[in-house]
Amino acid sequence: MVRPYTITRGRTAPERDDFSLITVLTTTQDPRDEHGMPLLAGRLQPEHRHILERCRRPAAVAEVSADLDLPVSVTKILLADLVSQGLLLARAPLSVARASGGADMGLLTAVRDGLRRL
Repeated sequence: MVRPYTITRGRTAPERDDFSLITVLTTTQDPRDEHGMPLLAGRLQPEHRHILERCRRPAAVAEVSADLDLPVSVTKILLADLVSQGLLLARAPLSVARASGGADMGLLTAVRDGLRRL
């Protein structure tokens, strides 16, 4: 068993504070060598490599944390490391991103019309 503070090298907070449980993560283009191993594999911890592999398909912070079987606070530190290295992209879920940019009037109109028909 490895203690969480060992995995994070003693850090208790991520460099970024904008991760929520539903922040969506995606691995950026991951250059590989002739054996299919990530070029940065030698410089990354096993947990970092697991995150990059897991996030080849978009995943939420909560999903990644559950897959790693680590506390969310520890996972966020590891995610921030990968984002700062340009190996991982983090974005708000589409529904949240749309809401912050304004409401989709077509959707709201359809909901209103559907409610009126009830």
